[in-house]
Amino acid sequence: MSAPLAERLRPKRLEELTGQDHLTGKGSVLRHSIETGKIPSMILWGPPGVGKTTIANIIAKTLDVPFYTLSAISSGVKEVREVIDTSRKQENAILFIDEIHRFNKGQQDALLGAVEKGIITLIGATTENPSFEVNSALLSRCLVYILKPLQKESLIQLLHHAIKDDKILSQKKIELKETEALINLSGGDARKLLNLLELVVNSAEKENEITVTDDFVMKVAQTKIALYDKKGEQHYDIISAFIKSVRGSDPNAAVYWLARMIEGGEDVKFIARRMVILASEDIGNANPTALVLATNTFHAVNMIGYPEANIILSQCATYLASSPKSNAAVEAIGKAQALVHQYGDLPVPLAIRNAPTSLMKKLDYGKDYKYAHSYENNFIAMEFLPDEIKNTLIYKPGKNIREEELRKFLRDRWKEKYGY
Repeated sequence: MSAPLAERLRPKRLEELTGQDHLTGKGSVLRHSIETGKIPSMILWGPPGVGKTTIANIIAKTLDVPFYTLSAISSGVKEVREVIDTSRKQENAILFIDEIHRFNKGQQDALLGAVEKGIITLIGATTENPSFEVNSALLSRCLVYILKPLQKESLIQLLHHAIKDDKILSQKKIELKETEALINLSGGDARKLLNLLELVVNSAEKENEITVTDDFVMKVAQTKIALYDKKGEQHYDIISAFIKSVRGSDPNAAVYWLARMIEGGEDVKFIARRMVILASEDIGNANPTALVLATNTFHAVNMIGYPEANIILSQCATYLASSPKSNAAVEAIGKAQALVHQYGDLPVPLAIRNAPTSLMKKLDYGKDYKYAHSYENNFIAMEFLPDEIKNTLIYKPGKNIREEELRKFLRDRWKEKYGY
């Protein structure tokens, strides 16, 4: 059985790589490192299908050194340590870890000593910002190379290259009449683009005489491939559907769209991160426990990973959807920021300024400040806002059981000032 088109056409030399001239072109830093044989540990950061794995393979082939590949999806500390133990007996071994952002802190820490001592040269590939997803100790020992999304011209060039030079496609008469659907569905992912082209060619009625049109590509795509694309339009449409279902208090729709993302291979931390935001943005003080659960969900799925993380995500999503809603916190910070933009940097009232030095005290910093705990009910009415915006109502509790309690508390204390 023949390998997929994208694998058959995988570049074997830097000159064959498309769209990353800033890294692999003549005079570039990475190319110079490869040509001199002095490869640092590195993180290759970029969208899917732009050449991260290919660059790692080219480096290993060019330098002719021991080369080990692990996937963070299926490998853990045990597999990492096995590679490190083997590499101790070798020289210049390279360990390539695909989707390194999926490694948790413990798994990343297992790499640290070997990288620091030069037992292995690490090449990590990630689609996520390594500043957030790779722990600082490991990141400080690696150079980060950023790969660019492939532009339309490069993708069209790849299509023509495949039709002309692939050992199987070149035997057929293929007319590339339209390319927009292929380009749009691939989302800039060369691997997806080439495999979609092969699927379209294999779906044609005439085996050796094929005309590629946008209509034909869409027809094949809708019947033979899942349209969920982690980086394309579906990515944003489905996360939007998920969030709006939770906001609309429909746990049934929420868990369905959650399943769509899980089955589409969406990053577990991306889903959990959006639920943390939603817990504050759409629920807030109507149910403060929502933010606690969402935050714990983020930490839990980061430790557990797929497939068990599915259950944790489902628990959180259904809880958030079934929770009372309030966007009062969003409205409050929006009003406050509008005041900042309108009035600029207003001075802090002298009474509530910090006065750590005798000079500041002489300038009346902290003078007339009233310590709330010295008064009945731990409260005393005083002005905390600058004069220019005093008495401005910014936070209005939402209309739900929890925030009505907050409203009552504030009304008892500030009814004359803010009119709660």
